[in-house]
Amino acid sequence: MKFLKKLLKFLVVLFGLIIIVLYITDTDYLLKAVRTIYLNGHSTAFLEDYKYFDNKEIKASDNPQPWPNHKDYNSVKPTEELSKANKDWGTIAYVIIKNDSIWFEEYYDGFGEDSKSNSFSMAKSYVSGMLGKAIMDGYIKNLDQPVCDFLPAFCDDKAKKMTVGDLSCMASGTNWDEAYYSPLSITTRAYFDDDLAKVCNGLKVVEEPGQAFKYASGDTQMLAMVIEKSTGKKLYKYLEESFWKPLGSENDVLWQVDSEDHDLVKAYCCIAGNAKDFARFGKLYKDHGKWNGKQILDSAFVAKSITPRFSDSPEYGYGWWMKDVNGKSFKMMRGHLGQYVIVQPEDNVIIVRLGHQKSPDAGVGAFTSDISLYIDEAYEMLGL
Repeated sequence: MKFLKKLLKFLVVLFGLIIIVLYITDTDYLLKAVRTIYLNGHSTAFLEDYKYFDNKEIKASDNPQPWPNHKDYNSVKPTEELSKANKDWGTIAYVIIKNDSIWFEEYYDGFGEDSKSNSFSMAKSYVSGMLGKAIMDGYIKNLDQPVCDFLPAFCDDKAKKMTVGDLSCMASGTNWDEAYYSPLSITTRAYFDDDLAKVCNGLKVVEEPGQAFKYASGDTQMLAMVIEKSTGKKLYKYLEESFWKPLGSENDVLWQVDSEDHDLVKAYCCIAGNAKDFARFGKLYKDHGKWNGKQILDSAFVAKSITPRFSDSPEYGYGWWMKDVNGKSFKMMRGHLGQYVIVQPEDNVIIVRLGHQKSPDAGVGAFTSDISLYIDEAYEMLGL
């Protein structure tokens, strides 16, 4: 009994010392990481982790526009290979939209068509779109406007050359380290820290901006700060008024913020929504920025967004990914663990997949094999 008391006392003291060290070293965000991720049985961010963070609500459209069902709605069953992939990789939603109508939809693991799940980095496409909207609205001059005009922390040396376009196409040249599974990386800190602006303002521009693509969530976060400064509006409100309501979204969604006090969205991730509402943004880009005949987003900006800026990185434009599969060019919104809105404009096809994980050949920014599978199997089902 004495031994147990001594052990308990030792553990309490040790735990207390660990907490003190975390605060002294400014790594106390790790306590939140342990509480929200590891104690919930996960090793990384997960689909419903929004329930453990502060969020801001984005309201559904006042005039919701449900997707019509295609005349061949759900007339074809998933292929055997797709069914296996959906099971093995924990798909929760798989939707095929053909000619702007729901051609096929299935939901799994207790999720439904209106269930919320984390968009992860698909949010980056929305933020880039809001840059285009801010330019269209006259808040930002153009893609070449210096970041320094909005963020004073980036007005020295190489940083003063960095433009808002560099942030959108991830060519800032900062020292951001995109390491999802390292507890001490800035990516992990940004996910759990309660002051994202402080985290981003501490970044250093170490390479010449605008020269090369380097996947960095911090670029999108900085872009969000630029948009808020230029518009004078919180990013979640700007998304609501610019896209979420005008595109006829049927569901309210949540966007994680760093804290109630600082109220800055995690712009590089974390919109909790559903497959069919996420698909609307894919349709907007497919249709050159038009929605029901109205030009919501400048068509020239849309075209630029889905065109590679750097020949050495043909997979990325401005907030959008591009991949050729079987001789066709696909445009994509992509997120951690395999969240996808995949668009093929010429065939008028949109494929949405949401789920718990992607194929195991993962790598930061790398195209995993599941993407081609979801495309191939959809096309087999469609008979295209």
